[in-house]
Amino acid sequence: MTVSSPSGGVSTAIAPVAEARARTSTGRRLQRRKSAKKTKFAGESLAAYAFLAPNMLLLLTFVLVPLVWALVTSLQQTNGFGAGVFVGAANYVQLFTDPLFWRSTLNTVLFTIIVTPASMALGLGIAVLLNSVLPARGVFRSIMIAPMAISGVATALMGLLLFDENSGVLNKVLESVGLPAISWQSGGTAAFASVVLVTLWWRVGFNMLIYLAGMQSISPELYEAAKLDGAGPWHRFRYVTVPLVGPSSFFLLILNVIYSFQVFDIIFVMTGGGPRNATSVLVTYAYDQGFVTRDQGYAAAIGMVLLVVMLIFTAVQWRFNTSRDVVE
Repeated sequence: MTVSSPSGGVSTAIAPVAEARARTSTGRRLQRRKSAKKTKFAGESLAAYAFLAPNMLLLLTFVLVPLVWALVTSLQQTNGFGAGVFVGAANYVQLFTDPLFWRSTLNTVLFTIIVTPASMALGLGIAVLLNSVLPARGVFRSIMIAPMAISGVATALMGLLLFDENSGVLNKVLESVGLPAISWQSGGTAAFASVVLVTLWWRVGFNMLIYLAGMQSISPELYEAAKLDGAGPWHRFRYVTVPLVGPSSFFLLILNVIYSFQVFDIIFVMTGGGPRNATSVLVTYAYDQGFVTRDQGYAAAIGMVLLVVMLIFTAVQWRFNTSRDVVE
């Protein structure tokens, strides 16, 4: 601010005061802005916590509390009646010498190795077909998604209608064409194959849906550019589709492995873990220990081992998967 004065001394005295007032005014405005921002941030944070609170309460009630309870139970010897007796890590030591536990672990790993890549490959292939110009593809999409609306128990019952070795449709068809019937329940390999086939039928639709959603986000210009460069259908699939659905593959890999390690309903209904533990997996074995043998402590120890394995697998996959940055 400039004030004219005949002597010039007044303007020299007023200028610092005006500058000080201006700095004070600017400082107050900045202070008010900071205060308003803090108030707004506090309000938004409060609203966020309010939205998260119901979910966190449910998570605490139905996940964290049972998890801690299972950990405590795994350190006890129980028989289903009365309070358990604290035995420390005895249940975990017993796992190392239990052949049925290792048989169930081997079956679980084998089931995961077969079901996870097969269901993802089939889902990707069907998604590629249904993402192209195909007549009535809407109808085919609905048919593929339909198994998702069926529960696991209902799916297993439908599987029994097909694979029952006495009255199943498949054996009737084989016998009608002069082929021998297959022992879907009494043969170990056939029983394992039947639960794998039913699981694939149930899971492929979900994998297809996720891959189809990922392909819908790929720009058609990329395929046009690949065509102009002389890329054929296989090369466009290999170098355009597969890399760009990487986040979908990562998501499905984690989800399918977790599901495969937790599979229960289909195996329990179709084979009950038999014959001779040929289809017994970790969850069905834990069920037998907890509700048939009534050794809840040992069953809880199996469940805790399963939880640790899944956490390790998820952490390793998250650490080494290069496409997760695209998701973030």
